[in-house]
Amino acid sequence: MTSTPTAGPLQPTGAADPTAPDGDAPASTRRSRGSGGGLGRYLLVRFLLIIPTVFILVTVVFVLMRATGDPITAAQGGRLPADQLAERIAQAGYDRPVLVQYGDYLGDLLRGDFGTTLSDSRPVTEVLTTFGTATLELAFYALIVAFAVGIPFGLVAAYFRDRVPDALLRVFAILCYATPVFFAGLLLKLVFAVQLDWLPVAGRASTRSEIEMRRLDDPTGIYLIDAIRTGNPDVVVDVLQHAVLPALALGLLTAGVFLRLVRTNVIGTLGSGYVDAARSRGVRESRLLRKHAYKPALIPIVTVVGMQVAMLLVGAVLTETTFEWRGLGFQLSQYLQARDFVAVQGIVVMLAVVVAVANFLVDVIAALIDPRVRY
Repeated sequence: MTSTPTAGPLQPTGAADPTAPDGDAPASTRRSRGSGGGLGRYLLVRFLLIIPTVFILVTVVFVLMRATGDPITAAQGGRLPADQLAERIAQAGYDRPVLVQYGDYLGDLLRGDFGTTLSDSRPVTEVLTTFGTATLELAFYALIVAFAVGIPFGLVAAYFRDRVPDALLRVFAILCYATPVFFAGLLLKLVFAVQLDWLPVAGRASTRSEIEMRRLDDPTGIYLIDAIRTGNPDVVVDVLQHAVLPALALGLLTAGVFLRLVRTNVIGTLGSGYVDAARSRGVRESRLLRKHAYKPALIPIVTVVGMQVAMLLVGAVLTETTFEWRGLGFQLSQYLQARDFVAVQGIVVMLAVVVAVANFLVDVIAALIDPRVRY
């Protein structure tokens, strides 16, 4: 009788042989290895796209600013004699060919030099650091309002689909993103500041609070942080009261977009197969909304936040002007009135860089929470 060879130790089906080359690995293993590379390639491409995006925006801003002539003529034309005006233009180098000026401008930008304002002779970088924190703080408040209003109301609209609450909330969303932000700001001021006298009309804080915050060592420029650092609750309350109306005026603009987006995605998720299976097991609609449809519906919001940052920065110009919130938007309007194109150019370029970086960060977050976001 011939003996049967003894079988080796059994391996689970689909287990990878450690001695096998990569090409013989199971498909699931290869997919898991490739997913990390796909994420890395995606993030690298998105990061590299910042460079041409910023370059194009810088070029467009430079060309538009030069389309009306040199900045000195735009700011001082008609105020100075022709010989003095020509002397200033020559001293600033604006009499050289445009391509030479463009090359020098790009070189200055790479060194972090945005130029010097013509109206008040301040470095543009100083203007950006001084007033940029105010715009950042306002955008943060506005995003809080957008999330706090848009997401819950979007869930309510999806839950009461095609009923009275849904119809009312859809009208509310249309009013939010269709109403000009300056009109919404004036309306809020008229109701809550003038008629009801509940909130301040304008500014970031009262004079007393600003004096107290300026006594701090190395103030951050973000009033809420500085108010907390003073240890005075009255200063914190005063800063928050001044922030309510500007945050509402700017935040409701984005809240309308979030409301419609959440409603649409929740309704779509509630009609998916796995939700129908849970519904057939007797799971209540309210629980389906909270546990099954809520989180998947938030993923598209992350991808939209990057675009909404640009909208917030554009809206900040009108909001800050309406409420005299002294940020970059307010300063931009002042420099436009003074025809200080050097300052305008520097502020617009910085805002473009912020938007590009914000979109990259949003892409990173979206790629981390949703594996389908790949190239």
